[in-house]
Amino acid sequence: MSDSTRDPDEAESFEPAAESTGDAALEAIPDWDDEYVDRVSDRLFHNYDLEKDYAVEGERFTLYGRMELVNKKHFLHPALSLAEHESTEHLFVRRVDSVDDRTLDRFVDLGERLADEWIEPDEEHFSTEFTFVAVAPSIPDEIRDRVAGYDGRTLLKWGYHGHYEINLAVVAPDCEELVASENADAATAFRLWDPIETDEPGLLGLLSRRLQL
Repeated sequence: MSDSTRDPDEAESFEPAAESTGDAALEAIPDWDDEYVDRVSDRLFHNYDLEKDYAVEGERFTLYGRMELVNKKHFLHPALSLAEHESTEHLFVRRVDSVDDRTLDRFVDLGERLADEWIEPDEEHFSTEFTFVAVAPSIPDEIRDRVAGYDGRTLLKWGYHGHYEINLAVVAPDCEELVASENADAATAFRLWDPIETDEPGLLGLLSRRLQL
């Protein structure tokens, strides 16, 4: 339903599926020996559940984050729900000595495997995103071009069961350089040299705005 034809009694909300706040949330944040990753985690923990030294499918990551969102449409009152659509982002961060095509290929292959294993496609599933971030000393030009132009979206049952998307990003914090595929919104948290302006949408705002139905 477009905005021009939406029933005025129908409303829509977009909210985290689960949220932890206050001292409990702070205590749940792991401590990373990597100062850069630790500072990035301070930006992420508001929206992501974070884990340290995460292993999956034979691959190990410095940081793993999971964010779940639920888009709810309701009529007159939130208790009268018309539809719920679920969106999830899985964030994988790895510190590497260098990044090349093999690094990116391994990320993409892992994302495809996890999509097969982790997604339960149905009418309530809207999107699942797998975002892979390599923290490297530098970004080669050929890697910069590949990441910037990468499009990893796949429709499930022609879109009736939503879609999944694999996003790539490479950051060289010592050089203050970052390249990311178009929809890798989490990359905002990795630009420590750029402050997140208070009048700009935060990480949750960026993702929820892009996932609106």
